[in-house]
Amino acid sequence: QVQLVESGGGLVQPGGSLRLSCAASGRILIIDTMGWYRQAVGKQRELVATITSDNGTVYADSVKGRFTIAGDSAENTVVLQMTSMKPEDTAVYYCTIRVRVRRGFQIRYDDYWGQGTQVTVSS
Repeated sequence: QVQLVESGGGLVQPGGSLRLSCAASGRILIIDTMGWYRQAVGKQRELVATITSDNGTVYADSVKGRFTIAGDSAENTVVLQMTSMKPEDTAVYYCTIRVRVRRGFQIRYDDYWGQGTQVTVSS
């Protein structure tokens, strides 16, 4: 019932910039967190950046000062602006949301993931 669609991936040169966008659709009552993870070939998925409903942000040390995450609650979108990109940034980038679900007096959190978009940084 919840779907995430990423866009903006592609090939860029070292030092270049790229903007990733993600749009969430479906029956979403409360989004607790939106963010981006990435997975390089032969590596495990790792956090890139997240933004909470109160606009708190968390960045991986490797991208601090280079990447910026922003969200739009009204549109249920999240954007990752990447600058000064490095070959080490090459990976499939996945959009994710954490949704707060309340049933009766209990609350739980469900995670949803997009299909991913390829980002390649190379000369």
